[in-house]
Amino acid sequence: MPLKIVRNDITKMCADAIVNTANNHATVGSGCDYAIHQAAGHGELLKYRTEKIGFVPEGDAFITPGFGLNCKYIIHAVSPLFIDGKSDEEVKLRSCYRKSLQLALENKVQSIAFPLIATGGFGYPKEEGFRIAVDEINTFLMHHSMLVYLVVFDSKATTLGSNLYPDLESYIDQNYVEEKNLEEYYDFSIRSLNRSVDGYANRRHEEAKCEDFYEAHESALEERMKHISDTFSEYLIYLIDSRGMNYPDVYKRAIVDKKVFSKIKNNPNAHPKKITAMCLCVGAKLNLDQTRDLLARAGYALSPCDKTDIIFSYFIENQIYDMIELDIQLEEHGLPCLIS
Repeated sequence: MPLKIVRNDITKMCADAIVNTANNHATVGSGCDYAIHQAAGHGELLKYRTEKIGFVPEGDAFITPGFGLNCKYIIHAVSPLFIDGKSDEEVKLRSCYRKSLQLALENKVQSIAFPLIATGGFGYPKEEGFRIAVDEINTFLMHHSMLVYLVVFDSKATTLGSNLYPDLESYIDQNYVEEKNLEEYYDFSIRSLNRSVDGYANRRHEEAKCEDFYEAHESALEERMKHISDTFSEYLIYLIDSRGMNYPDVYKRAIVDKKVFSKIKNNPNAHPKKITAMCLCVGAKLNLDQTRDLLARAGYALSPCDKTDIIFSYFIENQIYDMIELDIQLEEHGLPCLIS
């Protein structure tokens, strides 16, 4: 069964088990922990934890009844407090997912809903926490059959995607072309291009009067021409370095594994999968022209017949460089996620 990424209040999820981000002592924290205790029955759940569970170390997990929640069980993952990224936080966070899934397996759970463990009050960076969650869940699903939900927003989240991106549907409608109409689309595009070329020739005469225009565009064109023969890897690194970005920020924002990024960076002839290339466009905060240019160097293009490409283009064009939000929108449109 697949991993499903959803935007919801985790206390409203209908699943056999709901995962809570718990403290190591029998105390109620904020965020997800507080919301689950309130929905399940604060006194009853806390009493059970105090009398039957007690202290649990970070990275471990324990199971309780669901009490007032619409689930059989609550699996409590004792979340690591993020300090500096060098204090075994990742090891403990991965352990939270593994032990929670193992408890679910032992208790014959068929469906389970996870929050993004430790990314709230515990301070774990959201993008990195998301990457770890997807990695651990997908590894588990390679060997076991279970419906797993990753609930990326809690009850305080804003409204669903249709309200967050009110113009996304119209953008899809304007840019999506069914395959049967593709020939007509390209014919129209060529005619439009011809008109644009003619129009450009006329405008060029007027623009010649403006020296500042030519100086600005000439330098940009010269710079671009220097890299016209760059491979995907070489052009990606150029785009990152020329804007003073650092590599960890790029691959973490892209939610691409460090090893995958290093292979691309260190091999000028690297040929990544299209999905990886698209993620790196988000990570490097490219505009739409740069994105198309970079993808072309790996032999890819954004298709007007592919709704995934259309939604991806919307995010790039609107400078929404958030892989989690992008995957949520793909999921809500019934499309496969880029990350999972």
